[in-house]
Amino acid sequence: MKPLAFQLRPQSFKDVVGQDHLVGPEGALTKLIAAKKIVSFILAGNPGTGKTTIAIITAKLLNLDYYHFNASTDNKAQLKEICDKTIFHDILIIVDEIQRMKSDTQDYLLPFLESGKVKIIGITTENPYVAVNPAIRSRCHIYEVADLKTADIEKALINLVNNNLIDYDGVIKNNVYNYLAMIAAGDLRSAINMLEIIVIYAEKSDQITLPIAKRALGDRSLVLGKEDLHDILSAFQKAIRGSDVNASLHYLARLIALEDLASIVRRLLVIVYEDIGLANPLLGVKVKACCDAALQVGFPEARIPLSVAVIDAALSPKSNTAFMAIEQALERYKSGGCGPIPKQILNREILKDPTIYKLPHDYKNSIVNQQYLPDNIKGDIYYQPKAESSYETALKKRLEALEKAKATT
Repeated sequence: MKPLAFQLRPQSFKDVVGQDHLVGPEGALTKLIAAKKIVSFILAGNPGTGKTTIAIITAKLLNLDYYHFNASTDNKAQLKEICDKTIFHDILIIVDEIQRMKSDTQDYLLPFLESGKVKIIGITTENPYVAVNPAIRSRCHIYEVADLKTADIEKALINLVNNNLIDYDGVIKNNVYNYLAMIAAGDLRSAINMLEIIVIYAEKSDQITLPIAKRALGDRSLVLGKEDLHDILSAFQKAIRGSDVNASLHYLARLIALEDLASIVRRLLVIVYEDIGLANPLLGVKVKACCDAALQVGFPEARIPLSVAVIDAALSPKSNTAFMAIEQALERYKSGGCGPIPKQILNREILKDPTIYKLPHDYKNSIVNQQYLPDNIKGDIYYQPKAESSYETALKKRLEALEKAKATT
């Protein structure tokens, strides 16, 4: 028998939970389908958020023959068999795990995409801008399928029971729905499957309470909701920022227990540039190498390169000057009124009069006093170095020397 979540898969956009930006009345896909615009696109999001459901409903609404292709298990020969259908008419292919498509399979697919004979809906749980081959990605629109909120999952579970789609005649306490929504961590499919287990376990009970639900599911001590994951990630970053190596390792251990490698890697890369930055710029390369190694070997061995990266990051000098500098520059630009780019560095103006631009290489030490910021903000200062590490101390001295030299040219 197929899992309950599969049997209860929504058949129309109005039944899809938490994705109004795509399939609501004003949703991007709703509008495309209404306009009869058939384009290739990729749906990116976490498990259980509705990617496959949205793809199938879209395919049906477009009135195209559609086929499924799993890039992780299917091969070029199977894709060729599907693409042979284009002799008769255009087709749509739902490509699951599109980031795993092999190069020979991609090479075979591309001409069909170019000709328009084949449209694809790619599905991935990874960042498509990183994981999907650029040749495929450039031919597709990319839509993010949002993480489901706890309230969305709770409401969906209640609706299933109220509409008699769950085979249980007793009463399910409200805190059971909330508990399932929390531990599902944004994954509606997981929540439905857990509810199915609980109902089977409690089929002879006239009500399902929270203790009964917990017994049915067994030990869920390591299962956390999204809110808990975010709390641990935040504590993890603060411990590294605070140079507490033992606390950093403790929160790394909590994250490893969840086996969410992608979240750990992403947060480590953020930390090394946000909180360490110019105090130790080469650490970014080292941490990236550790993260790549962790991703390549996977758990349980991934814990070792992750530990190397965390210890190095926690004990490194810290600086957030690069982060603060770009934040201030962005804030100033978004506030408006910055003014136009100075004409002496605009190519179209330089072509009219080459003498307005002072080429630094023509001056001593390649330094010349020339205005680069717009007039309205020409006095703005965004980068303010900290002289607390050898590297940034050197940058500070270089900045001071540049300002002094420019004043004399």
